Amino acid sequence: MGNEYDLILIGGGIVGLATAFKINSRNPDLKILLLEKEDHVAAHQTGHNSGVIHSGIYYKPNSYKARLCISGRRELVEFAKEHRIPHDICGKVIVATDPSELTHMNRVFNNGLANGVEGIEKIGIDRIKEIEPYCSGIEGIWVPCTGIIDFASVATKYKEIIEARFPQSRVLTGYEVTGIDRQGDVTTVATPRGIFKAKNIIACAGLQADRIAQKTGIDTDARIIGFRGDYYDLSEKGMSKVRNLIYPVPDPKFPFLGVHFTRMIQGGVECGPNAVFVFKREGYGKTDFSLRDTAAAFGFKGTWKFFAKHWKFGIDEYQRAFSKRLFLDRLQKLIPSLQMDDIVPGRAGVRAMAVSSNGEMIDDFKIEQQGNMIHVLNAPSPAATASLAIGNEIAGMASKQFGYN
Repeated sequence: MGNEYDLILIGGGIVGLATAFKINSRNPDLKILLLEKEDHVAAHQTGHNSGVIHSGIYYKPNSYKARLCISGRRELVEFAKEHRIPHDICGKVIVATDPSELTHMNRVFNNGLANGVEGIEKIGIDRIKEIEPYCSGIEGIWVPCTGIIDFASVATKYKEIIEARFPQSRVLTGYEVTGIDRQGDVTTVATPRGIFKAKNIIACAGLQADRIAQKTGIDTDARIIGFRGDYYDLSEKGMSKVRNLIYPVPDPKFPFLGVHFTRMIQGGVECGPNAVFVFKREGYGKTDFSLRDTAAAFGFKGTWKFFAKHWKFGIDEYQRAFSKRLFLDRLQKLIPSLQMDDIVPGRAGVRAMAVSSNGEMIDDFKIEQQGNMIHVLNAPSPAATASLAIGNEIAGMASKQFGYN
């Protein structure tokens, strides 16, 4: 097929694939190439998340996250029905266990109302017990439109549709982008396995988003910092204590939702994750280390400012990462009867968070345009839920920026 394309997308996670799918659907004659450095799509954040279809209740009204999560969720559920992707809109409870959490719980509920999240209601102790008999809380929120799915299967389906409907487009795995050079109207993208050319570039590179941006000369003060999340699985004995999804009221000081319980679409129940700084961006083991990644993180002043602001949180999370007892203590806030033999070590994921030079985590999705390029610089949770809506958003940008339909 040659090496010349109309558009090259970098990154074969769920956002990159959804974007290619949406742009090609609007422009069926467009010749699109998507490059993924791993040997399969959805290899990192997409394939290592908890598989929750988020409702949109948490996010600041009118933010990218609020708008795209809600529209994306609805479209995702229809997509899953159409393509027979296993999913379950099982609902979840957000549970306050202490009076100090009620103010923020009410703020979350009001955000949900403002965002138009359907069916949410405040509930008391009796209703919490009716939904999750082993859960202990003083008040809660019932979120019936939350669900579960396997996002790697969704991403794979996007890939299959692109290849089936648009034979002039390609998704290539095992092609790591090592260089990007713009000369006039043509941009050359180099990989160890070949050189490709296109007029326009869209990067959805996840954990490597800032590095791809730097290769293109995009000026951004944000850097990607990785946070590993460790999970435990409930044992056969422990699984009877969770029916669907149980979440704590999130701590408003941090951009994480807290340790929670999630029934998985493939079976079983996960509990977690914690959130610890990683010394290797794509390292899923507790002792994984990359000199390049560590030097990059510690060479960025925003990292040190973030640590200075959140050092106590960081120490607490690291202790839980290496102590099953401390992890269990946190889980017992929601299910007091949980015992040590109810949980067994599970998998881990790494979440990319964009941190500014002043040490603030960028809380919303961050998508920037410059010339013939569009960069998704920050797409943390709920990006998987919102993937089709993010694809629509970028397709709209591409329409204006690149002259597409």
